[in-house]
Amino acid sequence: MLKLKQLTVLLCLVSCIHSGFSQWGFSNEVGLIVGPVQFRSDFGVRNDQGTNFGNSGYGIGLIHYINFAYRADCQCYSRYTYFNDHFKLRSEISFNKTKLNHFGKWVDRNNEEANKLRAHTGEANNFDIGMQLEYFPLSIRDFQGFDYRLAPFISLGAHYTTYRPKAATTYVNPNTGVADNNILNPDNFWSPWEPGSINPDSGNTWSLVTSVGVRYKLTALSDLMLDMRLQTYFSDWIDGLNHQLPSNKNNDYLLWLNVGYIYYLD
Repeated sequence: MLKLKQLTVLLCLVSCIHSGFSQWGFSNEVGLIVGPVQFRSDFGVRNDQGTNFGNSGYGIGLIHYINFAYRADCQCYSRYTYFNDHFKLRSEISFNKTKLNHFGKWVDRNNEEANKLRAHTGEANNFDIGMQLEYFPLSIRDFQGFDYRLAPFISLGAHYTTYRPKAATTYVNPNTGVADNNILNPDNFWSPWEPGSINPDSGNTWSLVTSVGVRYKLTALSDLMLDMRLQTYFSDWIDGLNHQLPSNKNNDYLLWLNVGYIYYLD
């Protein structure tokens, strides 16, 4: 889970952002997001519903917004510009976790190769820090003034990701009758994979994040949010598996449907 040092860094960062932008006349919002994650990786078969729904986990995060439309220093709206009235800057710290198994036609067979796939399990554990720029087609001022309750948005940004995958096998060798549980032994895994395809070492990478969502105005100082995210990693080792078969066309990525509660600080 999240380390105390990482949380301390985040709190210091949010505090600095809050203090700095409040002095410049902008206001701040904070929130919590949580929801189910579908992790799309080298586990299972591409575009298979059993794989997509079977390899599902959860995500949780803390978010902070810089609201350019409202001034914290005077409790009034800022000078109107199109940018101020249609964009917010979002910073985030989040964590997602997914247990991974193999699904699909190769697992459903009755042979030793299928046994190897069934015995192979993994886990994706990812810690993110990053920013996104959110665009609201409708006026942010009008939304805050209750001219309408729903405010759709789209976003684009980048996250720095620390990944800590896990890998395991319970395959029993039919010649010895022993399960050595050795993830470095290629004989325990699907034979078409090249040696070295399993590597649960931790690492760091960047990821591209885009989302589409909507806010619902609860009160003058609070919103509900529904957000569907696509996050694409710049590495194929997020799940601890990177085989070199032709079917491995993409790096790991995820879909995250999150629900959030947002509170206006100023």
